[in-house]
Amino acid sequence: MSGSGRRSSKPAAEEKTRGWGFDGAPAGTRRGDGMRSPGTLAWRAALCCVLLETVLLPARGLNMCMSGSATSCEECLLIHPSCAWCAQEEFGRGRSLTSRCDFSQNLQKRGCDARLIEFPTSSISVLQNMPLSSKGSGSTQYDVVQIMPQKISVSLRPGDQTWFGLQVRQVEDYPVDLYYLMDLSLSMKDDLDTIRNLGTKLALEMGKLTSNFRLGFGSFVDKNMSPFSYTAPKYQENPCNGYKLFPNCVPTFGFRNILSLTDKVDRFNEEVQKQMVSRNRDAPEGGFDAILQAAVCKEEIGWRKEAYHLLVFATDDVPHLALDGRLGGLVQPHDGRCHLDNQNEYSGSTKMDYPSLALLGEKLAENNIFLIFAVTKRLYVIYKNFTALIPGTTVEILDQDSKNVIQLIIAAYNNIRSKVELSVWDHPEDIGLSFTATCQDGKPLPGLRKCADLKIGDTVSFNVSVEARSCPPRGADRSFTIKPVGFKDRLEVTVDYRCDCGCSRKAQTNSSICSATGTYNCGTCHCEPGYLGARCECQEGEASSVYLSACREAEGKQICSGRGECSCNQCLCYESEFGKIYGGYCECDDFTCARHKGILCSGHGECHCGECKCHAGYVGDNCNCSTETSACVADDGQMCSGRGGCVCGRCLCTEPGAFGDTCEKCPTCPDACGTKRECIECRLFNSGRLADNQTCQRLCKDEIITVEALDTEDPGSVLCLYKTDTDCVMKFTYSEHASGRSVLTALKEPECGGGPDAPMVLLAVVGSILLVGVVLLAVWKLAITVHDRREFARFQSARSRARYEMASNPLYKQPVSTHFVETDFNAYGKSFNGGVH
Repeated sequence: MSGSGRRSSKPAAEEKTRGWGFDGAPAGTRRGDGMRSPGTLAWRAALCCVLLETVLLPARGLNMCMSGSATSCEECLLIHPSCAWCAQEEFGRGRSLTSRCDFSQNLQKRGCDARLIEFPTSSISVLQNMPLSSKGSGSTQYDVVQIMPQKISVSLRPGDQTWFGLQVRQVEDYPVDLYYLMDLSLSMKDDLDTIRNLGTKLALEMGKLTSNFRLGFGSFVDKNMSPFSYTAPKYQENPCNGYKLFPNCVPTFGFRNILSLTDKVDRFNEEVQKQMVSRNRDAPEGGFDAILQAAVCKEEIGWRKEAYHLLVFATDDVPHLALDGRLGGLVQPHDGRCHLDNQNEYSGSTKMDYPSLALLGEKLAENNIFLIFAVTKRLYVIYKNFTALIPGTTVEILDQDSKNVIQLIIAAYNNIRSKVELSVWDHPEDIGLSFTATCQDGKPLPGLRKCADLKIGDTVSFNVSVEARSCPPRGADRSFTIKPVGFKDRLEVTVDYRCDCGCSRKAQTNSSICSATGTYNCGTCHCEPGYLGARCECQEGEASSVYLSACREAEGKQICSGRGECSCNQCLCYESEFGKIYGGYCECDDFTCARHKGILCSGHGECHCGECKCHAGYVGDNCNCSTETSACVADDGQMCSGRGGCVCGRCLCTEPGAFGDTCEKCPTCPDACGTKRECIECRLFNSGRLADNQTCQRLCKDEIITVEALDTEDPGSVLCLYKTDTDCVMKFTYSEHASGRSVLTALKEPECGGGPDAPMVLLAVVGSILLVGVVLLAVWKLAITVHDRREFARFQSARSRARYEMASNPLYKQPVSTHFVETDFNAYGKSFNGGVH
């Protein structure tokens, strides 16, 4: 309803609505409650609360519509999305011009005809909405749809947020193109020997994931010029000349496309077996030159439009970056184009500088290529930092001789297929976008545009809130594209702006309503220079006490707030070097709002009458607080690793001892050992919860060092141990280095006790029994001895008492003993006989 500016009652069948649902149906279409996910309902409820807050907040305090500086319908619409303009001629007589700008319900209460109220709103129209596919190969492979809808049109009123939903699905059995780009410098000789039969083995493994697989091969060394390579005449044909360990190699080259993508994997083996290594002078290689050519030379490499594009980059050293070419006199920046000659070699190697990371990321995304860095362990951190700057890239650790290259590619492929991340192309600066992801758990995640830990065939939903911050020049339309990283599918969004009022098309110049000295437009007069007043009835310079009283906001206040002059019943505000002064009484301005680091409203909002009106995605008095939460999501999918909260787009760690961008580092946390245990299990022993779901390499990125014996004396490390399924004890230490790296030091093998020795057990049991018997006998002997001594003492005491009693008893008489003494019997007899006579 760009013409009239009033609300229109369109049929629901036209698929035109204020918002567009998760499920692919227009939000205005009535559906059963059972068909709506909890995440959708929760998100919609939250959005309704926000919109209600937006409308009601001004009503509780300052009426920003009436206090604004709007003297025309178009200016009114720019103040706030809740402001409306009354185009009725008789409305507002005797009031200031700004009284025509108010909330729609207020205008109707004050007598404005609803048909003459200009109040355009934002809306969404679905233009193309093909259903999602379920399979990627077969007869339908050229019509595969992985994002829904495909085209929409958005009509935006500045400041008025609206939203639409989209769904993304990783279809099963999707074709795969894999291009193996290998460093053929001298240090990679053993790796070249390892991959000579890679094609057959890799095709066999990839055949388990897709029925449509193609393989290609390319190689690189470095720029064949000083100081990057040996340039003396004797090294031109053989850079290894004089090198004793390996005296023969091929001339140095930048990039060479050896085998374009093909489903004949035997060709891959044949071409690889023909290759020989070369030699360059410095340690860094020219790999980024090769990556860019492999990405942009679509026809020469053979990338298919309907396939996943995997570019495996295998090297054992760091790459040259942009500006390194100046060391060799190359001042021309890379142009980002394909430069392969008839021999399929990079012809611009000695003419242009190395590409920058920004150019590399742009061309990879433009051609939907997933880049897999396959590098040795010592380079992991360096290339990991590259992945943060180049969207759609992953890094995997390559063995010194590339023995694990197949497992590496399979793991990287599964990692890529396990996540969906949205990117925005050609994003207009005056349009604000914010995302809410609803992944497999059904919970809305505001500020997030990525879902991880997905299975092939899963469908995820995203809600996109869109807001126009300003109006572009008349007739200018905008468009942008939303596409999942690495997908060919995309959602095209065209934007038109609702900045004009329908009543402006009926403007009358030199209208009699305006005293023939102005243009009548949307109920107001726009006077010619030198004339003032609601009907252009006054000339500049006229003044009276009646006019002056109308220029005071209240009795006792300054005329025009001391920041303007009163002329013909109106305030003419002064100009200021700081910004604009406006309002019916010059009471407002756009420069006295809160600042952050000296920037008004932090650069993320507009200053209106002393208050910051924040853009979408920002809140706070000075709009310095971002509502984006993607930077707070840890690798395990938890917000701030479950140890803090996301405040203004950054993690605020609340768990004592936790630190890091997502509070992921916490050696002293109670769950530190348990978290790191899972990484020890899957990385060292391929066991545990993370071993089967292909998330080990993604979640467990800490450096793991295996040792024979642990050093438990380090005060900066935490000793962890756990019992394995085999009843052994696994020990490891967890520490955080000053460089920010987490290091796990683990035993090579768990500590397990030996089997029991039967004779020793028997001897121990017998010895224990004997020992117990001897102890019991000793105790018994001791008890008997103590008892006997007590009884003997008692007997001695009783005996002493008995002696005393016999000595003192008067009835007792000592017995007398009589003893006969022997005499001479003969003498006695003679005496006896004589007596007888």
